[in-house]
Amino acid sequence: MFPQYDVIVVGAGHAGCEAAAAAANLGSQTLLVTMNMQTIAQMSCNPAMGGIAKGQIVREIDAMGGYSGIVTDLSTIQFRMLNRSKGPAMWSPRAQNDRMLFHLKWREMLENTPNLDFYQDMVKGLLIKDGKCEGVVTGLGHEIKAKAVVLTNGTFLNGIVHIGEKNFGGGRMAERAATGITEQLVSLGFESDRLKTGTPPRIDGRSLDYSKMEEQKGDDEVVGFSYLETEKPKVQRSCWITYTNQAVHDVLKTGFDRSPMFAGRIDGTGPRYCPSIEDKINRFAERDRHQLFVEPEGWNTVEIYVNGFSTSLPEETQYEALRKIVGFEKVKMFRPGYAIEYDYFPPTQLRYTLETKGIKNLFFAGQINGTTGYEEAACQGLMAGINAHQKARNLEPVVLKRSEAYIGVLIDDLISKGTDEPYRMFTSRAEFRTLLRQDNADLRLTELSYRLGLASQERMDKVIIKRNGVDKIKLILKDFAVEPSEINEYFTAINSSPISERQKAQKILLRPNVELDEFADNLPKLKDALKSYSTETLEQASIQVKYDTYIQKEQELVQRMSQLEELEIPETFDYKKIVSLGNEAREKLSKIKPRTLGQASRISGINPSDVQILMVFMGR
Repeated sequence: MFPQYDVIVVGAGHAGCEAAAAAANLGSQTLLVTMNMQTIAQMSCNPAMGGIAKGQIVREIDAMGGYSGIVTDLSTIQFRMLNRSKGPAMWSPRAQNDRMLFHLKWREMLENTPNLDFYQDMVKGLLIKDGKCEGVVTGLGHEIKAKAVVLTNGTFLNGIVHIGEKNFGGGRMAERAATGITEQLVSLGFESDRLKTGTPPRIDGRSLDYSKMEEQKGDDEVVGFSYLETEKPKVQRSCWITYTNQAVHDVLKTGFDRSPMFAGRIDGTGPRYCPSIEDKINRFAERDRHQLFVEPEGWNTVEIYVNGFSTSLPEETQYEALRKIVGFEKVKMFRPGYAIEYDYFPPTQLRYTLETKGIKNLFFAGQINGTTGYEEAACQGLMAGINAHQKARNLEPVVLKRSEAYIGVLIDDLISKGTDEPYRMFTSRAEFRTLLRQDNADLRLTELSYRLGLASQERMDKVIIKRNGVDKIKLILKDFAVEPSEINEYFTAINSSPISERQKAQKILLRPNVELDEFADNLPKLKDALKSYSTETLEQASIQVKYDTYIQKEQELVQRMSQLEELEIPETFDYKKIVSLGNEAREKLSKIKPRTLGQASRISGINPSDVQILMVFMGR
């Protein structure tokens, strides 16, 4: 019934979809197995993509030829570029999406991807022989062979849904859990643990009084995520802001004795940076209110997502508390919020390629690795799909460095440090964030992906045009001389010091309150010289000029640190023989088996003296 595949991807969430698309587009015969074809790429929680650091990840996925950026643009109902008041390293795109349209566009793109087959069934086990994964076993008893398997099980592995004192098996509300895989992997020597996440109640937007809330509109310009020309919305839907209050908190506290989290019925650790509302009012008792974002779920639905009100308290407690929120006095609830507890595998058991160390040809991506968030899952899926294809074809692995992408930071963090709580990406996790901006992901990554055969010729052509355009603009700014009489009136208007002698445009652009577009508007000759370049290219040139010193400093730091990254440690290296290393260092190095001295230096508990000892033993 089934042919032998190159790659099988288990699970069709954000990680699974990107993994299947990547492997298939690279030329592998790929099978995507999902428990429900109607929930492909479902936004299980917030109907939004991007945000702080997450937006950079989506742009990196797009630059590599992934689908997340395109699908996001095609389903956007509101777009905002966050942190515009800060430096460009902090700018982060975020989109509110139509939940149903997002799923439909993802499925449409996957169905139009060559080399990709689908099958609806639960995978209950793996075909393992001589330490290699050779396929999967489904709930209907089918054995499907493959050269590589990617597991992207999300929250479905032995998932348990909690609402107050009620709990039942499930990977999401109204969807059954997946069983069998954890037990098999543990029997093969894998370490597993439990994590917890949650989601807010969904409510009827017709029952809200928006006049009592603060409106939050989208940006005037919808920049979007994809570097390709995608269709952007001509109009946008507003979100709204309101707050909890003491009355809300008092109602919530009446349900604490039936809270699965406080009663100890949940063993898994929840996300530190996205706590439940009951956790927030418990941990931050000094605060008399917490901000809530009232977010529409699509163009043609009245369903509302209450961002900031994640909870697993009893339904009646949730409902009574909601009615105490300003604007929610007559609220109607579609479904209660809930917590979900699930199995994951500590990611120190993985290689940089996301292949498991214990079983060859088996890859993990997404929440199975302890991450939280669509974006974190999707980028892992992309890299696992690429490397599953490479492994199936006996090609070189593809690894992104910390200095190349947030994706590289995320994977290095996971496999070097592990995680005992849901891992979320922040800009602060990247030591080279001036280099890893959302505006230059295409310049950083598309050429690599194009050489692999994943990024299209269209993408590569656009990168070449952009790169050449940036270089030409920088030359124009370097050579263009500005007279005081031409520009001092503009400087006075923006409270900037006038100039007394001729200056080059490049030097003037270094002023913190001078922006290239406004600056050029006051210099007709300069504006004419720049008129043929796109807004995106002009912005990129401006950023490179303004932040040249900072960019150079980070590039120099990358060069210095690359010495450690290039010193590879043999996989058979025996750390236990180095008696000058402490017990903790020997234990952690033996467990994680770092690929390079650079990775070894980032393992928790490894100090600089340990790295120096390793260098001595490696003859360095």
